[in-house]
Amino acid sequence: MEHPESGTGPTPAPSHDEPPGMRRRDLLGYAASAPLISAAAGLGGLAAPSSARAAILPMTPPDTTDLIDIGDAVTVTALPTMPLVKVSNLANGRVRLELPRFESGQGIATAAAMMLADKLGLPLNAIEVGSADASPELMFNQLTGGSSSVRSLHAGMPLIGGPATGSANAVVGQRVTRLDALDIVTGRKKFTLDQAVPDAKPTMVCRPPTINGQFVRINNTTAVMGMPGVLGIAPIPATNGIVPTPPGVAVMAETFGQAWAAVNALDVTWTAGAVAGESNASIQQQLKSALLPFLLPPLGALTVEGEFEFAAVSHCPMETECAIADVRADRAEIWSGLQSPIVTQQAVAADLGLPLDKVKVHAVPSGGSFGRRLFWDATLQAVQISKALGRPCRLMYHRADDMRHGRVRPPMFHRARATMLLGQVISFEQRIAGVRLDTRHGFGEMLGAAAIALPNGFPQTVGNFAIEQVMFKTMVASPYNFGVTTKLLTPVAMDINTCSYRSVHIQPSRLVEEILVDEMARALRKDPVAFRLEYLRLPRARAVLKAVAEAAQWGKAMPAGFAQGVGVHQESKSFTACIVEIDARVPTDLKVTRATIAIDVGTPINPSGIEAQMQGGLCESISIVLTAGLHIQNGLPLEGSYSQYHFARMKNYPKDVKVIIMPPSSGEAIGGLGEVGLSASSGAIANAYARATGKKPRSFPLNFPVDFTPIPPGKLPTPVVVPVPA
Repeated sequence: MEHPESGTGPTPAPSHDEPPGMRRRDLLGYAASAPLISAAAGLGGLAAPSSARAAILPMTPPDTTDLIDIGDAVTVTALPTMPLVKVSNLANGRVRLELPRFESGQGIATAAAMMLADKLGLPLNAIEVGSADASPELMFNQLTGGSSSVRSLHAGMPLIGGPATGSANAVVGQRVTRLDALDIVTGRKKFTLDQAVPDAKPTMVCRPPTINGQFVRINNTTAVMGMPGVLGIAPIPATNGIVPTPPGVAVMAETFGQAWAAVNALDVTWTAGAVAGESNASIQQQLKSALLPFLLPPLGALTVEGEFEFAAVSHCPMETECAIADVRADRAEIWSGLQSPIVTQQAVAADLGLPLDKVKVHAVPSGGSFGRRLFWDATLQAVQISKALGRPCRLMYHRADDMRHGRVRPPMFHRARATMLLGQVISFEQRIAGVRLDTRHGFGEMLGAAAIALPNGFPQTVGNFAIEQVMFKTMVASPYNFGVTTKLLTPVAMDINTCSYRSVHIQPSRLVEEILVDEMARALRKDPVAFRLEYLRLPRARAVLKAVAEAAQWGKAMPAGFAQGVGVHQESKSFTACIVEIDARVPTDLKVTRATIAIDVGTPINPSGIEAQMQGGLCESISIVLTAGLHIQNGLPLEGSYSQYHFARMKNYPKDVKVIIMPPSSGEAIGGLGEVGLSASSGAIANAYARATGKKPRSFPLNFPVDFTPIPPGKLPTPVVVPVPA
């Protein structure tokens, strides 16, 4: 039973002479028609309906993340090797930290420098931060992921660089500009392809016309070798390591333009990939079929439920996948953006048959990652190309390669139901089917990764299944007391290249829950904010919601076609809430016009960095809720450029954004941040859309047309040439 939208303003509160939820005479009518069966919801002995308000039922079983989350696990496993993190004294009283985590724009280098400056009693400008090369002695301490880096470095700072010598809290908590900000905006910062590696030649790759199609033969080698600047052509040899080398035919040339032209001129025969006939619709049908239906609810219960589809999402960072590899007979050296450099070094050494100390891996700061660089696909390809052609290789993925043949956030299908009885929520059930998440990177080292990958060559293994379940249980949290609460993940084995995309399981799962929370409030005729405040489990969650409700003027009158929406989230020991305003007068051109966000991370290290992360999370939520997704057709994404993949532009970002950083929480551990900023804002956007349009959001992204001419499969698009005025 569900109630339709009653307008764009807040849902009216129930009258004082009737209990919240269904009218009493309606509920008594249901009760008179049949016995109330509460066992199906795990409850017994419920009292008969009365004017007394029932107590909120605690979450049962308790949330795993209340006991341990992925950040706790990363922190605990990293602590033993924190004393091995390199800190060296330079000239003029300066100190250099070799950061063991991967800086890809999230600001962890600046946060680490601030903490070290306070520990040593130095000004921030005396701290220099570099990127540590792959260092196997650090073991689990070089894996970057799970919004855990600042948490881990904060916990391990007493063990880094010797005993503390400075006064406490001189820099931490102050607003600080990122250490590399000036270098980035002036072009001085060196990313992977900027590294000065002698004779490393530009290389691009011809890809198959379907995901994971296999190479058969080249039909015009001589003609392409005769093209200007072409230095070599090589099928990329398949490897059978922890992860397979992505298929392709490499072209090395004097310039990237010449390599691009030669790639498009190649005539290659391929076999079809395992998902050659699949489309978004067929994938969603398989996912839906993998989920069992819900049991019947108790008699007399009110249910709110829905089914939700999520298209695959591309990571699409500004810097595409790239790597430089110089492979010789007795050694190899690699430069690339890597979230797991140790296992990269170990896997490459195994592939090349070299001793580990003969493979040097430089983890280069990257222009974005979002989980994509947990894998080392580009490195594997560059290594094989350098070995085959006998030259250092400077490999760059084209944007079309990145979107079509790179790793994506898995397509997902969700089924969720809330059950209410006597005006109270007694259970919340959520079932998720997703194309299996590839977790073969393990925890950043070879032993675990190899175990997860066995047996090789299968899209799903027992180890991979187990690790995905562990990730799900230690990352996906609910902030509400909704009685008997179940969230079950069913991975479906399909041969699609997947990888963790920032908040991979969390954002879709929590988005679904936040949508149903609004629909539950509507069914019980309660205001969405008041309903949340009633059911939120923890005081810090209520505090961030109260902060945004006041700052955003929740419940204010809105013109027709406009509405507010709200979302709340807890993750990685942090709490956040968001209220957005949306302009839905043109349903195919939705605009978020205002956003108010509150964030509680326990101890704020750098407020400027926190604001930047929350703003980035808002931009990503606008994108993946409203417009950004991949259309898979005949086994290949249609999107191949930023003009086709509709990630938010500046014009889509609201001019009015306020980020409220909650004051330090006494006695609370420092929380994570990177992935925390997506779920509350995603829920707020979807709920604002529902309130403004009267339509229930069920398929994401909400606006998802094919409004472009796809690039032909196996080809690279023609570069756009902008004429220069005379």
